[in-house]
Amino acid sequence: MADYLLIIPLLISFFITLFLIPFWIKKAKQINLLWDDMNKIGSEKVAGSGGIIVLLGFLIGVFVFIAYRTFYLKSNDFLILLLSLLLVVLLSSLIGFIDDLFGWQKGGLSIFSRLILLLFASIPLIAINAGKSTMSIPFYGNLDFGYFYPLFLIPLGIVGATSTFNFLAGFNGLEAGNGIIIISSLAALSYFLGNSWLAIVSICLVASLFAFLIFNFYPAKVFPGNVLTYLIGSFIASISIIGNFEKIAVFFFIPVILEVFLKCRGKLQKQSFGKPNPDGSLSQRYDRFYSLNHIAIYLLEKLNIKPTEKRAVLLIWFFQILIILIGFLIFKQGIFG
Repeated sequence: MADYLLIIPLLISFFITLFLIPFWIKKAKQINLLWDDMNKIGSEKVAGSGGIIVLLGFLIGVFVFIAYRTFYLKSNDFLILLLSLLLVVLLSSLIGFIDDLFGWQKGGLSIFSRLILLLFASIPLIAINAGKSTMSIPFYGNLDFGYFYPLFLIPLGIVGATSTFNFLAGFNGLEAGNGIIIISSLAALSYFLGNSWLAIVSICLVASLFAFLIFNFYPAKVFPGNVLTYLIGSFIASISIIGNFEKIAVFFFIPVILEVFLKCRGKLQKQSFGKPNPDGSLSQRYDRFYSLNHIAIYLLEKLNIKPTEKRAVLLIWFFQILIILIGFLIFKQGIFG
């Protein structure tokens, strides 16, 4: 009976997001929180910062899960870890929302401001000394990082993942879909490693993201904004630290890492968008690749497949899934052994 009750927080996260997104779209239009859909010619402006509703649905679902553990199971195990995780995610999402309100097309927050603010957002996990300071290093063995782990590696992980997840963006549904794929994989990983509570919390976010994707997939009726990408990035980093599977999470993050290198190639100035054509296809915006989005368009062209925004997103999702499957094969002994 108790196991069946666990579906309740997942359904709550899904349906709260599903029902509130239309209201957010309407309200965003009223307050002119609207952004251009850069991959379409002459399209109407789209509601921005829809990730705030994903955050709300996720938080309420997790609070119901906490109530279930507290009142039904009579257990407060992992409560400090869980509340610290939520605080990191909430602070990071707030920073992303502020960045959205400042306007991404006008530069938003400065890079320095974002990094400093995200550094403060990592404090809850630093304060409770989350994770384990001993890590296995290839060709060396186990190494205890001591206080270097909470004081340097934890903030580095939070700031790094949160500030870079939004690099691989710009196509309808791309960020939410990548978040679903990575977090679902980390949920399975958490379960296999004995952290079932962490898996449930992760699936609450996945459920909320699925509801959001219904409105965000091509053609998008709402954009996620940095409030969502910061939410996803900080969550991935936080559960990786708490679950002690940082190395695997970094491997799953390879597409984002590649995107960072491509963005640096363009000195963080080149955009991820394609060049929209009248027939609905996309062509290259630049002569060189500055994003995996550009590579996806190129590959579709070489395969003689009409390079639409939707197909480019599906191709990048396929690449992300492939990386995750390879990761499970590489680390299978540590996961299943």
